[in-house]
Parts: sequence; C-alpha cells; structure tokens
Amino acid sequence: MSVLGAREYSKISEIRGPLLIVEGVSRVAFDEIVEVELSSGERRRGRVLEVAGNTAVVQVFEGTTGISTTGARVRFLGRTLEMPVSADMLGRTFDALGKPIDGGPDIIAEEKYDINGSPINPAVRAYPEDFIQTGVSAIDGMNTLVRGQKLPIFSGTGLPHNELAAQIARQATVRGEEEEFSVVFAAIGIKYDDYMFFRKFFEETGAMKRVAMFVNLADEPAMLRLVTPRAALTLAEYLAYENDMHVLVILTDMTNYAEALREISAAREEVPGRQGYPGYMYSDLASIYERAGRVHGRKGSITQMPILTMPNDDITHPIPDLTGYITEGQIVLSRDLYNRGIYPPINVLMSLSRLMKEGIGAGKTREDHAQVSDQLYAAYSRGVELRSLAAVIGEESLSETERKFLRFADLFEKKFLSQGLRENRSIEQTLDIAWEILAELPEDELTNIREEMIKKYHPKYRSQGAS
Repeated sequence: MSVLGAREYSKISEIRGPLLIVEGVSRVAFDEIVEVELSSGERRRGRVLEVAGNTAVVQVFEGTTGISTTGARVRFLGRTLEMPVSADMLGRTFDALGKPIDGGPDIIAEEKYDINGSPINPAVRAYPEDFIQTGVSAIDGMNTLVRGQKLPIFSGTGLPHNELAAQIARQATVRGEEEEFSVVFAAIGIKYDDYMFFRKFFEETGAMKRVAMFVNLADEPAMLRLVTPRAALTLAEYLAYENDMHVLVILTDMTNYAEALREISAAREEVPGRQGYPGYMYSDLASIYERAGRVHGRKGSITQMPILTMPNDDITHPIPDLTGYITEGQIVLSRDLYNRGIYPPINVLMSLSRLMKEGIGAGKTREDHAQVSDQLYAAYSRGVELRSLAAVIGEESLSETERKFLRFADLFEKKFLSQGLRENRSIEQTLDIAWEILAELPEDELTNIREEMIKKYHPKYRSQGAS
C-alpha cells in the first residue's frame, strides 16, 4: 500500500460534484496532494479538503467526470502541492498548476515552493512607503499606489478594467530605481477573448518579456480557480524574495474565484453565509491578499492589484465588501463616466488609497502633491453637487463662482481623468495638468493649498516668473 511514503486506497464511498469521499484512510493531512488513477489509466490530481476520522474529502482539480466509485484508486502522496519556480518563467505562459502552455520548453526548476506560501512574520514586514508611478493620473495624483500595497480595482461587467490593468502592468515603475517591475498575471476563470487581449497587448508593447501569465479559462474546471492565484503568488514570492525583484501581481477576476469557493462549499454541504458564500470567505481571501508586502533585509517587494467585477455594480456585495476590509483601499470604476466616453472611468470620489500619504511629498513625488490632491477632491466634489442642483434650478440660477466649479468638473473629467490607453504620464505631468484646471477657479477658492505653493506652482505666477 505504501510506495515512497504514498498511501493508496480504493474505497470511494461517494462522488459529490467535484469532490470524492474516500473511506478507510489513515495518516491523511489537510491540503495533502492526491493522485487519482482511473481504471483507464488516466491520472488526475487533487488535494484533501477535509479529514474526519478515517474519511477524507478530496477535491479533484480536473473534475470528477468519468470517475467511478469502483475501479479508481486514490493515492495520498504525503506532501502539499508544490510548484517548480525559476526566474526563466518570466515571458512564459502557464496553466493553473504551473505547466507551460505556450509551446515552449519545460521549466528547469531552481526551487520547488509550496503554493500555499509561508506567512510573513509581522515583525519583519517593512512598511510600504515607496511611490509607484503607474502613468495613470487618477491613480498617481489622487489614489497613489505604494510598493508593497494591495490595491484592488472594483469594476463592473463590460467596464474597461482589463485595459486599465494591462496599462498599469506595462507602465508601472518605481521612481529613482532603474529596474522595472516584473509582472505576474493570474487569469482566473476569464474568457478566451480576454486572455488573448492581455497576451496581444503585452506582446505588442514589448512588456511580455517581464510578464509571467497563469491562465485558467472559463471553460476549465472551477477547482483550478482556487489554485491559480496561489500558483501566481508562489512565483511572485520567489522572484521578490530570492531574486530581489519588484513584482506587480494582477489577479483577475476575483469574483470568479469567490464563485468557485461558493460552488465547492455547496458541494461540501456547508452552512452558507451571506448570499450563499461560505462563512470563511474572509479568511480565504485574506490568505491571498496578505501575501503582498515588503520584508526587512530584502530588496524585492510584492504589490497586488486584484480586479473584481461587482455583481450588479453593488459595492456592498460580499466580495467587494470583504475585499475592502482586507486591502488598503480600492480603485472604483464608474459606469456613468464610461458611458460618457471617459477612459479610464475612475470614480475618484469613491476611490481610496489608504497608504497614499506615505508615498507622496518632497523627495518622493513633489512637495505640492498632497495639497493639490486635497483641492482636486474638494473642488470636483462641489462641482458634481452643483451639476445635480443645476439640473433642477437651471445653470443660469447659479452664481458666477458656482458656474466656474461646474466648468472645473467638466475640465477635470476631460483633461485630468481622461487619457489614452498607451499614454504614460509622469507625476510631474499629472500635477501640472491639475494646476492647469485648478487655475480656472478663483484663487481665494483654493483653500486646501498653502499660499507659498500657489505662488510657486499656479500657472499665473509661473508665467510671470518665466517672463
């Protein structure tokens, strides 16, 4: 029964959806890797989800179709799921389990890592404080991304989150450091068209050489959705902590991940939580998101940008709700802005980067950054409120100053928010555009900016200085 530590059993009492119930087992551990051999000789892999006495619940990665309760043999391998990792994996495309699917040669492993990762001791975590320039004004200027942060994108069906993610992956750099980001991209249950968009975009822009893609398509077993982000993060940890790389991890779409989690929970007949999702979804999502960060004594870092499509654009839905608790902010896409032809359609009034203040200011971005950002928020918020008021009482009933705030809101969306898919703006360009549109407001309305900053950066004074 034992071959090199493996234990083999043939008593499958029940097949329940993607799960096998195996009886008469001993010395079986949670998360242990399993090999299922069918009577035809086909072999599939799985992992132990639950152990109760001498009964084990096994999740089969490739699904249970074609498996019978008789004739199949289940081999418990005595180890967790490991993935070979190598720096040569950049520029390549893999399936959810880390096998190449791009027609290239097999990877010669430098190491083998447990895909579940090793928790980082909080005592050795370094606080994120290095500004990442994404080249996107709405993010760099008002929702700044910091190295080691986890900042999700909350989107909706049909909104251009894929385009925004690809743009960030191509453009992201740490200012003051010569090396670019390496990108680990995990496609979780996405359509083939979306996968081809990312692949084509990375190849055409020359970014593919620094991107490793892990792909689980919508027509593949749901079981693999749970493995895909963990396999991607395993490679990211190797690149960051063993090869001193700055790694940007993009996970899309985490909604598909949560749906797979709910499907497996239902198959296990667990008591459901909110809207049918398992009660442990918070801790499960945390086991993925908390693998971002920096470590004292290591040059590398892992920055995460999970993408999720909010069902019915509902930000209070359990998936975005729990994600918001775990992560350090969110970038929220607006259907209204998208319908008006604005890209990227980022709703800055609902977006937030909790670590922004740590990564901006003199020596990091520019000394006026924080004050300009605060003024943009205040002025745009007032402009949006006045739009609603003008729709009721008419624009002619507004004061001259109020009409200037209306014009500011339009200019903010057309000049600051809106930019091309391949337009890469430096933080200086972003702040200069902000000053250009703030100059439309009366100077005494710039209450969030100190006078010395106005004298130094306001276009009126800069032009006087130039003359």
